[in-house]
Amino acid sequence: MYIPLNYDQITWMEGHNSPSSVKSRDNWSYDYWFRSLYFRMISKIQFKLPQNWQGPVWDFFHWCLYRYGFLVISWDEIYDHFFQPGCPKGYNFYYQPTEFVVANPVMNKTFVVGEDCEILKLTPDWRGTFDIIDRYATLISTLDTAINTNIINSKLAYILSAKNRAEAEALKTIVDRINRGEPAVFVDRTLGQRKKPTEEAEPFFVTQIQEVSKNYIVDQQLADSQTILNAFDAEVGIQTVPYQKAERMNVLEADSRHEDSQAKTVTWCDCLDASLAVIKEHYPDLDLSYSVRGGAADGGYENNPAGVAAMAAGRE
Repeated sequence: MYIPLNYDQITWMEGHNSPSSVKSRDNWSYDYWFRSLYFRMISKIQFKLPQNWQGPVWDFFHWCLYRYGFLVISWDEIYDHFFQPGCPKGYNFYYQPTEFVVANPVMNKTFVVGEDCEILKLTPDWRGTFDIIDRYATLISTLDTAINTNIINSKLAYILSAKNRAEAEALKTIVDRINRGEPAVFVDRTLGQRKKPTEEAEPFFVTQIQEVSKNYIVDQQLADSQTILNAFDAEVGIQTVPYQKAERMNVLEADSRHEDSQAKTVTWCDCLDASLAVIKEHYPDLDLSYSVRGGAADGGYENNPAGVAAMAAGRE
């Protein structure tokens, strides 16, 4: 079969954008929502970090942990206790990584798990959480386009006919002054005195091209946007009450919504508890812990052996 030059590259680029005519990413709206949802996600779990991990390092810690799903924790004479993103290497009997490669402009070293490093895990599958953010940022960003388009198309529009350029400019001025809020616009009474083909004396033609009430659906689209945002909050453990049923939600529905919103958070806390127990045993001087921020419907807790059960029960 004939294959032209760069066929593979073209196929790869087209195949990784589905559908190719819709650009849901790489735009300001997507970037805004990705950033906003990331901030919402990291707000649920609050980490207590060592003194030398504060400031910009605190930001880097959160980004790496949520981006990759794990961090390498170790100790060095120069950096004291430190963390770094790393690349897993090797397998043990249970197919878990035995080594981690850390490579940055200052350090390039392979660490052995259990000997000179330990792993702080957020997710059980060694993957981060940015796929969650990407999914909902794409949905809301795509809906943003529809909202903006409908706002533009819902404007009250007319077709105005002028007999010459001067009259057209006068009509533009009238419309501009009305749109900026002037209660009354005064014009020369001779403006627009012309005859239609029927020879009836009429001013300039004015034709309304749409009915705003039949075309305005921004309120429904904004409700859909809030529904998507609520779904994201439920995924990352932020308590929400569906506003569509807020007035008639019973206790059973409220409890099921609470459990639904805690599913991923409980899993993340399980991973953090298990990995922190190993880290504390290896590095007892490392001041590293976390707590879950609780709202009115769920109590927060600090990591401890009974922590996950406490959060699942909705109490301290």
